[in-house]
Amino acid sequence: MLESGALVSLSDTLLTDQPTSAPQPLTHAARLWLPKRVLFTPDALHEPFGQQMLQRAEAHNLDIELLKSNRLTGLRGADVRETYRNAKNTLAVVCAPPSALKLQPTPPSADWQMNLAEGCPAHCQYCYLAGSLPGPPVVRAYANLPKLLEGTAAYEQAGRRTSFEVSCYTDVLGIEHLTGSLAECIRYYGTREGAQLRFVSKYNQVDSLLELPHNGHTRARFSLNAEPVARRLEGGTASIEARLQALRQLALPRELGGGGYPVGVVLAPIMPIPNWREQYSALLDRLAATLDFACDLTVEMISHRFTPGSKDVLLQWYPNTSLDLAEEGRAVKRNKFGGTKYVYQPEDMRTLKQFFFTEWQRRFPHAPIQYWT
Repeated sequence: MLESGALVSLSDTLLTDQPTSAPQPLTHAARLWLPKRVLFTPDALHEPFGQQMLQRAEAHNLDIELLKSNRLTGLRGADVRETYRNAKNTLAVVCAPPSALKLQPTPPSADWQMNLAEGCPAHCQYCYLAGSLPGPPVVRAYANLPKLLEGTAAYEQAGRRTSFEVSCYTDVLGIEHLTGSLAECIRYYGTREGAQLRFVSKYNQVDSLLELPHNGHTRARFSLNAEPVARRLEGGTASIEARLQALRQLALPRELGGGGYPVGVVLAPIMPIPNWREQYSALLDRLAATLDFACDLTVEMISHRFTPGSKDVLLQWYPNTSLDLAEEGRAVKRNKFGGTKYVYQPEDMRTLKQFFFTEWQRRFPHAPIQYWT
């Protein structure tokens, strides 16, 4: 157990070489992810949507391989690091298996999880996908997406709007220029009165989404964090400033040149870094200045946690990480299947939660907090 004042001792061990004062915000946009290899399985090429993805890859002059079978091979390197590099530079266009048609609940984010891809082009050193997806972390995009979307109608519940999350296993905006999958989802759910699409991103290329007929049925969310966390631990993503401006673009009404979307913020993973109150207050101030107009806004708050399996994978992927993965001083949380997560101690969680709830409600009194975890 940590003594009182645990947040101070925790923060001393987290990003130890970060300055204690707020660093000057970065403003760079995300670089378009252009993988070195793009693989298409035969089944994927039989799908009209797969043919559209092929045209997108060709338009970017990427190295395209048309596979002779539906198996993905040759992805591993000489060691874990080389395998990671190879995988992160590979897009595989495949067909989702029949099991993907059976949706899984995904509380508290949404009612159901509907995946349009698995694997992410970013390099976040706390990656929640680490250890949860089998094999090398290749981005697998689904060419039979229209069929998957049609199957979601059976999950809609009468009398309420059923929510579908498409960002559980990928950053949908980070691969959109190569797949068109997010736009396909937005158009589809725009026709479904009983459904809401939800996605979250750390990328900023939103121009292609602004004029889509979403009809208010898509909530576009951005993952935000304190400046030191984003610049040190979220490689390959857009700066916080670029994400804020993308959020503004999507939230602005159509008559003002925006997308008119319901929007959201995912504060994650919340960490007690040095000067964490000042750092996160600065982030919320920047958000309030960005959204200086009335809009439909929500927030989700997620504290940092990890599993023994994810820790093992992350330390192989990022052996020099400054991320705090010490199990000492953490509380153990077990799920109904016997799995273990390391979370902050209850006293620390209460301190963090009280701060974020108070500061959020002070700035955004009409924007509901959907959950804290």
